[in-house]
Amino acid sequence: MKRSYFSKLNMSKLILAGVITATFGLGSTSLLAAASLDELLEQTRTIRTAEGKANAAREAKFVAERDKQAELINTARAELKEQQNRSAALTAAFDANEKALTEMQTQLDARAGNLGEMFGVVRQVANDFSSVVNASMISAQYPGRVKFASDLAQSKALPSISDLERFWFELQREMTETGKVAKYKSTIILADGKPLETMVTRIGPFSSTYENMYMSYLPSQEKLAVMARQPGTTFQNKADFLAKAEPGYVNGLVDPTRGNLLTIYAQKPTFMERIHMGETVGYVIILVGIIGFILGVFQLFYLAGVRFKVREQLNFITDPQTNNPLGRVLATFKGADTEKLEQSAEVVELRISEAVLKEVPKLERYQSFLKLAVAAGPLLGLVGTVIGMILTFQSITESGSSDPKLMAAGISQAMIATVLGLAIAIPLLFMNAWLVSISKSIVQVLDEQSAGLLAERLEKMEAKAHA
Repeated sequence: MKRSYFSKLNMSKLILAGVITATFGLGSTSLLAAASLDELLEQTRTIRTAEGKANAAREAKFVAERDKQAELINTARAELKEQQNRSAALTAAFDANEKALTEMQTQLDARAGNLGEMFGVVRQVANDFSSVVNASMISAQYPGRVKFASDLAQSKALPSISDLERFWFELQREMTETGKVAKYKSTIILADGKPLETMVTRIGPFSSTYENMYMSYLPSQEKLAVMARQPGTTFQNKADFLAKAEPGYVNGLVDPTRGNLLTIYAQKPTFMERIHMGETVGYVIILVGIIGFILGVFQLFYLAGVRFKVREQLNFITDPQTNNPLGRVLATFKGADTEKLEQSAEVVELRISEAVLKEVPKLERYQSFLKLAVAAGPLLGLVGTVIGMILTFQSITESGSSDPKLMAAGISQAMIATVLGLAIAIPLLFMNAWLVSISKSIVQVLDEQSAGLLAERLEKMEAKAHA
């Protein structure tokens, strides 16, 4: 029995030791398996003491933090009250200032009197002036004026004395510079978009040149830009002369529209561009005209030489030369061969007519082609006109509108073809008439001399018959 009691007691000790080890194994104090109950009791007392100290420390820390939080709350409440007091003071000051501003504004309006109308006029004039300087090339020489005038026109506040003085100065400067021819150094924009710092010549607000090139004003950049297309050699020579001129009076180009007319004139097509507008029909008309002109000039020089030689031959009618038609006709019945001719008058007449007819083709050559060119020129122009109108109606059909820009190409081709046709027909008509006149005068001389030769021959034949 006693052994059984001690066995149960040992078993209980082991279980209790395991429970204590499992419970406090994670604590700060590591427990070992107790060998006896006294040892287990001592370990339990030690652990309880350590835990009591830890709990006391935590409680002390909690109390300290609680006191600190209370202190922070008190500080925050004090600061909140201070800010509330400050907000109330600021609100009162704001209200007082608002009241003071209202009183001062009322006093200012009362004292301003007619100045309000004056400031309104200033804004209106500034708005008008802003539009002027925004389009004036003088602003390229004096940048910053556009922004000043625009700000003054849009400002709701009363302008200051300095603003009014500057506004008056800018108005006066615009009027003064309008009547001046100025040379100054500026940064311009070339036709390829690259900037260049160079000397610029400006004629008031009307035109501006760089060397022999005219420039336009770019309001967005407040700079001058070389026009991509220049108005022509005549105007460019004036610009070059103006750029190189010394102080004094010189001829220059003035555009009263401040560059608009010059830009429009520069867009005028050149002679070659107008020819290209005629396209294929235009080229054909020009080719026909060139061929007719070359043949006409060649025949004109030929007939002039022939007429000169014929006139010389008339002075030496008894000495025929074979270098001219009259000499060759006269030589037909001169020399030993004439004795072999038949004595019949009809044969003699035919021989003379044959000699004259041999000379006529050379005298009248190319006249048929010139007549054809004169007739074909307007007809080819009419063909080009019809083609141009077809293109015009086609562009209207495709676009669905009658925009003049869309119709311009077809109408240009139509008109250019007509002009080209008339341009070759009229000169060739006069040239052909001139050639016909010269050739007829030469043929008339041949006919007269051949008739005289025939009469002379018949007289000799009659004289022989009576003898």
